[in-house]
Amino acid sequence: MDSQPPANESPPSTTPSNIGDIVPLYSSYLWNRVASLIPTSNSIILGKFSNLFRQTFTKSRRVSFPLPLPSEFPCSSPNISSDTSRIYAVLEEIMADVLSNLHDIQKSLDFWQSRAEGSNARKAYFMIFERGPVAFVNESKNFVRKSLSEDSAMQHLCLSSSSHMSDRMRVLMELRSSLASFLAQLYVELDKRGEDLLKNPEKSLPSLLAVINRLFSNLESSFSHLHAVRESDSSIDGSYSMPLVFDRLPEINEEGSQWTDCELTDAINLVHKNLEKLNSYLSVMVGKHRKPRRMTLYWVRYTCGAVGLSVFSIWLLRHSSLMGSSDIDNWIHDAKEATMSFFSDHVEQPLLAIRDELFDTFRKRHKGVMETEEVQLTQDSLHRMLRNFCEQDTREKVPDNASDQEMLEVVMNRYEKELVHPIHNLLNGELARGLLIQVQKLKLDIETAMLELDQILRANEINFAILAALPAFFLSLGMLTLLRTWLKQDSRAQGRGRIARIHRRLLVVEIEKRIMQYQSYIEQGRDKDAENVFGLLIYSLERLYRVVEKPARTSGEWDLVKQDLIELGRPQQQTSYKLTVTQRLVKVYDCLLPTLQRQ
Repeated sequence: MDSQPPANESPPSTTPSNIGDIVPLYSSYLWNRVASLIPTSNSIILGKFSNLFRQTFTKSRRVSFPLPLPSEFPCSSPNISSDTSRIYAVLEEIMADVLSNLHDIQKSLDFWQSRAEGSNARKAYFMIFERGPVAFVNESKNFVRKSLSEDSAMQHLCLSSSSHMSDRMRVLMELRSSLASFLAQLYVELDKRGEDLLKNPEKSLPSLLAVINRLFSNLESSFSHLHAVRESDSSIDGSYSMPLVFDRLPEINEEGSQWTDCELTDAINLVHKNLEKLNSYLSVMVGKHRKPRRMTLYWVRYTCGAVGLSVFSIWLLRHSSLMGSSDIDNWIHDAKEATMSFFSDHVEQPLLAIRDELFDTFRKRHKGVMETEEVQLTQDSLHRMLRNFCEQDTREKVPDNASDQEMLEVVMNRYEKELVHPIHNLLNGELARGLLIQVQKLKLDIETAMLELDQILRANEINFAILAALPAFFLSLGMLTLLRTWLKQDSRAQGRGRIARIHRRLLVVEIEKRIMQYQSYIEQGRDKDAENVFGLLIYSLERLYRVVEKPARTSGEWDLVKQDLIELGRPQQQTSYKLTVTQRLVKVYDCLLPTLQRQ
């Protein structure tokens, strides 16, 4: 293998999607051009300096799911060289980039699938209102034209929408399949060669680099097949005008002799270059078939919001002091007074009333509407009136233990007799006196009822104070709920709330389904499909690994959860054992239990 970079090397044909990809790509190219002018004897030093230069400008990516290598690799072995550490870093970068691209593809694929499963009205709405203002004008114009000339304008729009979505779904599914197969092959190879890399890295590294080179070649063939099949029938302009061509290692004897440091350096640089080409190619391909950006998807809402904000700003300006109006100052003053009144009526006064009810003594309470002494005076007066009336009417002394009810019966009997001649008895009889006694009895009943009502009000004074504070309580409860949701990030799988737990458990269900699907394809002899599903299984494990790490560390279960996830990714592990592990994940670990079962 030649230690110098090729002198006639040209810049990559793919177009990077952002500055983070342009800097390492073209800086490497320029450095290789300069290095080609330097003698070969210094190529090792230049290669190391080139790698340092690339690592300085390359965006670092941390792979979440561990590589299928021994836990001691590459840190705890005396045989590990700097080249081996660089290979390990390259493998981590490959895994991270492939998983990141798979995630982008899967998000867009989920979006198109959800839109494709919608109704015809939903598809038509997407074609007109969710693809930006330019598409809105064009589709509206075409829809009106076809409505005037044909009767099937709506049907044509739905067919166009279905074609628009299905074309993107097909391309994304093929990209996902190719990347998943690449990921599965790489993962299986690393699982096979892990012990050899640890024990004898000098002999294992060349063969591993050759395998990686072969995997890139297979990926290139897969993408070339995608171009050949879809180039003619694609509805997306320019989708397949940029073929992907990877650089290849020269044909050398991998087993007969050890590679020199210069050859290993060039091979690692070539892997880096191929990975950069892959990222640039996928950024273009996925960018053409990805779901619309949020600004494009909700441009109608944003436009209406911008118009509404503009109108509100003009209205606010007209009522501001800048235009000589005092309306805003008056509104602020009224709002301040209303807020203070609400705080006083529903917060301050109820709390003070509760405090007084709980801590003040009974004697310090305010005087009620009716006191017991007043009622007793009225009752004593009625008793004397009844006693005098009965003694005069019966000419006998009333016993001391006679009740008011007994004496009142005597009064009522005489009252009934007096009513026979009401006018005569009103002037000369006892009718007027009987009426006054009944008025006194009515007064006593009213005062007794008022006394009982006052006692009820006093007994429930704290309840009324709490009732007055309920509006402020519910307002505070709503604010606390919003704050709790924001702190727990309950809508994400990384959160600690109920929704986050549901998302994590659904990821376990997805992993279990792919394990069973992988086993089914193996039994049917469909190795290619099994390889694809295994790559998607690694992707699902990486997603769960990423989202469960923080809650598992909080609950102290991370080491066990991590080991179980690694076991699920081992290619040689039995399917029955993997299914047992998935059941253990959702039944044992607190970070994956549902909230109700946890309680």
